[in-house]
Amino acid sequence: MTPAAPLLPPADWRDFLALTKPRVMTLVVFTGLCGMLAAPVGIHPVLGFTAILCIALGAGAAGALNQWYEADLDAVMKRTAQRPLPAGRMERQSALHFGVGLGAFSVILMGLAVNLAAAAILTVSILFYVLIYTVWLKRRTPQNIVIGGAAGAFPPLIGWAAATGQVAVLPLLLFALVFLWTPPHFWALALFVKTDYANAGVPMLPVVAGEAVTRRQIGLYTIPMAAVAVAPWPLGLAGAIYGVVAVAMTAAFCVLAALVAAGARRAGTAMFYEKRLFAFSIVYLFVIFGALVVDRWVA
Repeated sequence: MTPAAPLLPPADWRDFLALTKPRVMTLVVFTGLCGMLAAPVGIHPVLGFTAILCIALGAGAAGALNQWYEADLDAVMKRTAQRPLPAGRMERQSALHFGVGLGAFSVILMGLAVNLAAAAILTVSILFYVLIYTVWLKRRTPQNIVIGGAAGAFPPLIGWAAATGQVAVLPLLLFALVFLWTPPHFWALALFVKTDYANAGVPMLPVVAGEAVTRRQIGLYTIPMAAVAVAPWPLGLAGAIYGVVAVAMTAAFCVLAALVAAGARRAGTAMFYEKRLFAFSIVYLFVIFGALVVDRWVA
């Protein structure tokens, strides 16, 4: 008889929090909030808080289900080996139940308390991240980040829909901005953690196509991203405050992307510009979306 596997002790609340990927959730919640605040109509503060809570819970559910499905990959990657599942601090079934329950609750609450349009987009975003990106794309194609980037681009649409009950050109541009920003952002990371992805068998672009192709793709994706980032200003969807900030921040992004694309090196520092681009890309999105809200409320 095969001995039964030893039972793990009950997971700590911090492990459940870690399942939600709080750092990733911060950016998701912020872009969703900015989409809501940039809408042309206001929303009752209680409903607004509920909508943002639902976006956070939905993002957390997607993160938990991602870690449930990818526990084997996380176990062989240095940057993820200490997550609750690969570190052995939680049963996989607990993560599955937590993710499904959190996702269902977020969608139902959004539909009942806010509106069905926001709930529908939230549902699509969770399913897209879990089924399309995590299950279908990530282990099969180096285009995983390109197509899967849509999952992280939904929050501005959800926030806007929560306030208005519909979508419009501006939130679609915000969706496109995050979608086009995702490949340069993640490929910059992939360049300096390439070994991790290779060890895990994840077909990230630097692993299967090499650094030169990845650098070129970072440069190519930055071009339409820059156009979309600035577009709300000349289209009359945002004012000068947003326009000036978008131009300045996008110019800085383009310079870093160009240095990475060219394979520029800084003596004594490995992957200096790649790490700078990855770090700056996060700040970039926060500043761009923040400027849109300031422009909307100050202008």
